[in-house]
Amino acid sequence: MPDTPPSAPRRSWPRRMLNRLEVDQAVFFAILARAWQFLAGPVTLLLIATHFTGVEQGYYYTFWSMIGLQTFFELSFHNVVLNVASHEWEKLALTTDRTITGDASALSRLASLLRVTAVIYGVGAILFLAVVSFAGWVFFGWEEGSHLIHWQAPWVVLVALTALAFWMTPFLTVLEGCNQVKPVYQLHFARAVAGNLIVWVCIPLGASLWTPVIATIIRLACEGYFIAFRYRRFYSALLRKPTGPVLDWRVEVWPFQWRMGLRGLLGYFNAYLINPIVFHYAGPVAAGQMGMTWQVLTSLQAAALSWVTTRTARFGMLVAKRDFVELDRIFFRLTAIAFGMLSVGSIVFCIFVTVLYWSGTVHANRLLPPLPTAIFALALSIAVISNCQWTYMHAHKRSPYLLLTLVGSLLNGGLIWWWGSRYGATGAAVALLAMNGMFHLPIWSWVWFRERLEWHENPESRDNGVSIS
Repeated sequence: MPDTPPSAPRRSWPRRMLNRLEVDQAVFFAILARAWQFLAGPVTLLLIATHFTGVEQGYYYTFWSMIGLQTFFELSFHNVVLNVASHEWEKLALTTDRTITGDASALSRLASLLRVTAVIYGVGAILFLAVVSFAGWVFFGWEEGSHLIHWQAPWVVLVALTALAFWMTPFLTVLEGCNQVKPVYQLHFARAVAGNLIVWVCIPLGASLWTPVIATIIRLACEGYFIAFRYRRFYSALLRKPTGPVLDWRVEVWPFQWRMGLRGLLGYFNAYLINPIVFHYAGPVAAGQMGMTWQVLTSLQAAALSWVTTRTARFGMLVAKRDFVELDRIFFRLTAIAFGMLSVGSIVFCIFVTVLYWSGTVHANRLLPPLPTAIFALALSIAVISNCQWTYMHAHKRSPYLLLTLVGSLLNGGLIWWWGSRYGATGAAVALLAMNGMFHLPIWSWVWFRERLEWHENPESRDNGVSIS
C-alpha cells in the first residue's frame, strides 16, 4: 500500500478561535490598537480626573469635539479615495521592496488619484485652519469664566497641527485602498502606544490643555516616518506625473464624491454634535462627563467595526471582479461578529459604570450615570448594522438615496439639540436611540436590500456610478 501522506498538524485552539472569528492579521492589529486604547483609556481617564479640574476636563473633551469639525472639510473624501483605489489595485501588486508592479494603465490612474487628492486635501487643510481656529476662539470665548483658564494658545496650535495631519490623510488612505491594510493598522497601533505613553508622562507634569497638542505631535511623527521612509518607493511611483490614462473625475469620481461629501457634512450631526450641546446648555463639567463616556463607547464601536472596515479594500476588489457570492459571505459573517462584539463590550462597560456609581467612588461623577450610558450604548450598537451596510454599498462606488440621508441627518441633529438642550445628556441619548432604532436601521436596511439586488443583477447600473434612485 502506498504511504499515507502525513496529516497537517492540528492548529492550537486560540488559532482556531481567531479563524472562526475571521481575525486576520489586519483585524488583529486593528483590534490590538483598540484593545490598547481600551486598556490604556482607564489610565488616561484616571490621570485626567486626578490632574484636571472639572472645567479643564470639559474644555479638553470639547476641544476634540470641535476638532471634529474637520468632517465639514473632509466630506467623506477618504471613503471615496479608498474605494476608488481598491478598484484600481485589483490589477496591481506590491513587491517585497514596496515597489508597484502590474497593469500600467491602472498604475497611471492610481497615480492621478493620489496627486489630485493631495491637492484637494491641501486646500481643505488651509480652510480648516482658518475657519475652525476662529470658530473655536469665538465658541470658547463666549463661555462664562473662559478668561480664568488658559485655552487660547493650546487651541490655536492644536488646530494648526490637525490641519497638517488632515493634509496627510490621503496618503494613508490610498495605501489602505491598495490592500496594504496590515501595515496601516500596525501604524495605528504603534501610534496609539507611543501617544499614550508620552501623554501619561505629560499630564502629571502639568500639560493640561496642551495634552491634545502633544498627542497630535506624536501622530504626525509616526505617520510622517511611515510615508517618507517606510513606503518611500510606493509613494515615489504614485507622485510622478501619470504617463498613461487618468481618472475621469467628472464621470468616475464626482457622482460618488458629491453624495459622499454631503453625507459627511451631515455626519457631524450623528457623531460630534452632542458634546458641544451639553457644553453650551449644561456647562463644561457635564460636557466632561459626556465626553469621557462617549470616548469609551465610540472606542468600543470602532473596535467592533474593525472586522468590517479592515475589509473595505477587499470588498472593492471583489466588486471589481464581480465575485458577489464571496462578497456576501464575508459581509454577513463580519457584520454579525461586529454587532456581537459591540453588544458584549457595551454590557461590560454598563455594568462597570453601575458598580462605579453604586460604590460611590470619588471618580464616579466623571462619567455619565448608568441610565444615559446604557441608552447611548444601545444606540451605538444599533448603528453598527447601518455602518456595515453603508460600507458594503460604498464598495460599489455608490451612495444612493441622498434625500433620505438629508432628512435623517437633519432630524437626528434637531432631535439631539431639542432634547439635549432640555434634558441634558439623557435627552440626547434618547434622541440618538430613537433615530437609530426607528429611522436609520429600518430605512437603510430597506435601501441595502433593494440596491444590492439591482446592482448585482444589472452591471450597467453599477458601472454608471450615479444613483438610480
